[in-house]
Amino acid sequence: MTIPRLVIAGTHSGVGKTTATLAILAALKARGRQVQPFKAGPDFIDPGHHSAATGRPSRNLDGWMLGEAINREVFTRVSADADLSIIEGMMGLFDGSSPVNEIGSTAELVKQLDAPVLLVVDGSGMARSVAAMVSGYAKFDPALRVAGVLFNRVNSEGHYKLLKDAVEQETDVIVVGYLRPDPAVTISDRHLGLVTAMEQGTGELYGRLAKAAEETIDLDRIEALARSAPEDVMGKGLGVRGDEIAAPRLTPDASRLTVKVGVAFDQAFCFYYPDNLELLEAEGAELVRFSPMNDQVLPDVDMLYLGGGYPELHGEWLASNVTMRTAIRKFAERGGTIYAECGGMMYLTQAIRDFAGTSHKMVGLFPAEAVMQQQGLTMGYRTMEVSQDCILGATGASARGHEFHYSTLVPNGRLDYACALRDARGESKGSDGLIVGNTLALYTHVHFASQPQIASTLVASARRTGPYPSVSSGGLR
Repeated sequence: MTIPRLVIAGTHSGVGKTTATLAILAALKARGRQVQPFKAGPDFIDPGHHSAATGRPSRNLDGWMLGEAINREVFTRVSADADLSIIEGMMGLFDGSSPVNEIGSTAELVKQLDAPVLLVVDGSGMARSVAAMVSGYAKFDPALRVAGVLFNRVNSEGHYKLLKDAVEQETDVIVVGYLRPDPAVTISDRHLGLVTAMEQGTGELYGRLAKAAEETIDLDRIEALARSAPEDVMGKGLGVRGDEIAAPRLTPDASRLTVKVGVAFDQAFCFYYPDNLELLEAEGAELVRFSPMNDQVLPDVDMLYLGGGYPELHGEWLASNVTMRTAIRKFAERGGTIYAECGGMMYLTQAIRDFAGTSHKMVGLFPAEAVMQQQGLTMGYRTMEVSQDCILGATGASARGHEFHYSTLVPNGRLDYACALRDARGESKGSDGLIVGNTLALYTHVHFASQPQIASTLVASARRTGPYPSVSSGGLR
């Protein structure tokens, strides 16, 4: 199967991979191309921008969380109707879950997809030294191909020519252009990363990025690099290693009764893997979006899915919606199935204390306060193992995901946990999975494709416990 594809990688974090990727995605879309975006590694914010720039849902691919078989199946399936696929890397090209191997790195994914690499280099303050840098990245691992270079933060055509001449004199890598430093195409940053696409409002940013790319990047060469990828992604002897899970089934079972799942979606809750939602649908779920910020009544659903996001930035607004907080608490108290992750878990505690130290009342299912810490970043890959039977599965079931948060839980009473955590090296990271009744809430963002039975058990729980009527400030109705 021929899939033109290109991985956009960086020499290090902060080099401008996302800006370069969005500029190229937007410019190719403006050319009339159907571009399928992907993001290497666990990330929700960058894929949101990819989707806004292309009009197609961006997918995460990850060597540690998912493994080669699932990565290639997802890539091939969603790229089938695209003209070309662009994969944005994570961190530096060779950075992953370990300093001594490639697991979880962009480089590992490059090999799994057999894709050429476009290396993004910060050209500011450099001249001939850039040739040494590019040469090092190109030769470090002969099993992957650094096919092109794009310079970022280059102020003038003259400076660009110096960089281009240096690289092309000393290496075989093609230079495809540059981007100027421009506040008009810079996305603001904050504690969990870039400002989300939802908060950008209009698509003007992506139009400006497309124009910038058209002015200083050779888009014909970009497309040629993508077409230079080998023809058959799946022809490499696709198999499942002993430590991998086969690609999940995504065909809905028409014989099963439909279960309605309310998915929280607004500026406070917007971190979801598309694969998680599709796996729920494959198990018979009908997804119904609602807003804990804006809606006064829960939709008539059998289960709630509260994803991650930025509830700490909208604490006052969430607290003021007493009707919704009451509705969710009563849904849980009547036995409804609720699954929550990170920001969703914080929302289910008694309160969120924001960076300014202000406490905002939340749903109150768990006797704890989620407290934001300026220097308290918790991050890393996680293996989650069920330690007591719950809505995620039977004791011993495991799945993979990641943690990324600045908050910590301060208990105000007894907290019961249903899961144990280990990091990428297998070391214990304590407990996760707050549990009460049919509600389970994790700090860990779990990727369901790493253990497809999670979607099955969640939907099965909802079938047993639902449906439940909507709840308003006036009580059940």
